[in-house]
Amino acid sequence: MATIVVTGASSGVGLAAAEQFAARGDEVVLVGRNPARLAAAAERVKAAAVFQADFESLTEVRALAGELRAACPRIDVLANNAGGMVGEFRRTADGFEATMQGNHLAPFLLTTLLREQLRGGRVVNTASRAHVQGSPDPERLAGDPAKYSSWQAYGASKAANILFAAEAARRWPEVFSVSFHPGVVRTNFGSGRVTRLFYKYAPFLVTPEKAGELLVWLATAPEAELVDGGYYVGHSVTRPAPHARDEALAARLWTASAAAVGV
Repeated sequence: MATIVVTGASSGVGLAAAEQFAARGDEVVLVGRNPARLAAAAERVKAAAVFQADFESLTEVRALAGELRAACPRIDVLANNAGGMVGEFRRTADGFEATMQGNHLAPFLLTTLLREQLRGGRVVNTASRAHVQGSPDPERLAGDPAKYSSWQAYGASKAANILFAAEAARRWPEVFSVSFHPGVVRTNFGSGRVTRLFYKYAPFLVTPEKAGELLVWLATAPEAELVDGGYYVGHSVTRPAPHARDEALAARLWTASAAAVGV
């Protein structure tokens, strides 16, 4: 029985994947931000444990890591699935642009703090094809309100997820890391009425269950069938946009992220 930690597990892809892991007989640990939705998800999944944390607070992420270390001496899979889009520019109390912190810096910190528990395990990062729309700037993680675009910020954070998985594969040979595009998923994702309506009703969207199946496959397929550090679209490893496969950028982003979160 594997121990699986799923962030962003109270709805959408994370909840669907958590239910599928539980159906396999895995020990599923749920992480979410909203206590009421998290409690409802735990009832559906019959979770082994539930932890609440807001990724816009690095203090909460550090506390979460400590709780997970105490509860889970070994973690077989960490599904870094939590994420979202911020409509208007916002800087967190930690001093970083909120989308970059929630989607990249917080999972970077959590994964780093859980590295020993993940030894011999796997990290699956939920990225997006939206990474083509933005590139992270390691020197400007605080963001620039004068140049803010919600889609560019989201794209940059998703490119960061891909770069993180690839760089982790190079730096941490004892932890298998991948990232993936889940499809354009029918969820409550996004900010603003038009964006939310699109993600709820557009006819070609992927169901959370289908996207969850892909996450579960990446978490459980034999390593010999996957590429360490790879970015997946469906069941195929795929070349991301040039900036998201730039090894020099990945190294700079890692160094800047480690300095930003204090690890």
